[in-house]
Amino acid sequence: SVRWQPVDNTRPIRVMRIIARLNVGGPAIHVTLLTAHLRPPAFDSTLVCGHVGPHEGDMAYLAEAYGVTPVYVPELGRELSPLRDLITLFKLWRLMRQLRPDVVHTHTAKAGFVGRVAAWLAGVPVRVHTFHGHVFHGYFGPRKTALFLTLERLTARLTDRLITISPALKEELVSVYHIAPAEKIAVVPLGLDLSPYLSTSRHLGEFRRQHKLPADAPLVGIVGRLVPIKNHALFLKAAQRLRQSHPDAHFVIIGDGELRGSLVAQARALGIADAVTFTGFLRDLRPVYSDLDLLVISSDNEGTPVSIIEALAAGVPVVSTAVGGVPDLLDGGRLGTLVPPGDADALAGAMVSALRASPEERFALRQQVGEQFGIERLVTELGALYRELLKSKRSRGS
Repeated sequence: SVRWQPVDNTRPIRVMRIIARLNVGGPAIHVTLLTAHLRPPAFDSTLVCGHVGPHEGDMAYLAEAYGVTPVYVPELGRELSPLRDLITLFKLWRLMRQLRPDVVHTHTAKAGFVGRVAAWLAGVPVRVHTFHGHVFHGYFGPRKTALFLTLERLTARLTDRLITISPALKEELVSVYHIAPAEKIAVVPLGLDLSPYLSTSRHLGEFRRQHKLPADAPLVGIVGRLVPIKNHALFLKAAQRLRQSHPDAHFVIIGDGELRGSLVAQARALGIADAVTFTGFLRDLRPVYSDLDLLVISSDNEGTPVSIIEALAAGVPVVSTAVGGVPDLLDGGRLGTLVPPGDADALAGAMVSALRASPEERFALRQQVGEQFGIERLVTELGALYRELLKSKRSRGS
């Protein structure tokens, strides 16, 4: 059998980070930044992922920009498949025996299951998993949800530390879904490279010119995949109501996905097609946030939306449904406006109020968000956690 060499000060801590795929969204940004920043001399990081689906935006370009070269395991797809998952399990186990990581840190449900089982079988000293959200509400039917709950409870027993990105998510995992006891779960908020957004000037006009948007109209945007959980239909209903008090308001839907056709049809049916622009997936969001007057989240469930952090760092006010980790992220409504999920009237009313926010308020928020959600804080916290877990394992001789 392979024996892991004890970690000491003579070599970096080897970290293998596993995610299902680098599709558009916060988790892909998160793992890319961590892999890039946890580097020698203190760490040596490897990012492992599967391939993005044919109808998803691919963020592999971001990994390339940060000098990260992922190791691809093609079978690490989204859907559970017994045969494919066994192949994935074997490939990950073999890779771990070759690279001998001190820490395996998994992200997203599918990668979390096969990655942690492989790490346990391979004898990896420390196994960590991050919940960026969860799939126990709003994603699947009762039988599939029950299966995911069972798998998560089982793999939690193979895990040294579970991480959530908000206190509310931890509370859900402990008290509602009974995934693991509270002492096994650490709260580590997201950290992002916010310098591009903090330094972006307001209302440069580049995004409006590029997409032929009116120069002076209130501009309200939503950023995210066009999938059911994001509830863009609610955003469009609220947009129609907002137009009654702001007839010149314009709306941009940034992202792509399976619902694009039906959302275009809905905008037409609501009589606001001329006021709604679908941009598709955009790589560089700095011009978007520069020109937006308001960012909206209309989701039925969320982890910690990266778009909220980026928007606040760029000085854009935020209105969101109070779901998942968003209330924690917005500090109970101090950093942005929270509304009940599924309520188009409440969402529209909050949008009207938020459009009146003063520039002075937004500037103060930019500074706070930059300090609270910067990548440096995240790297420091996770590095300390890895060292603590390795030290604990070493002291127990396991």
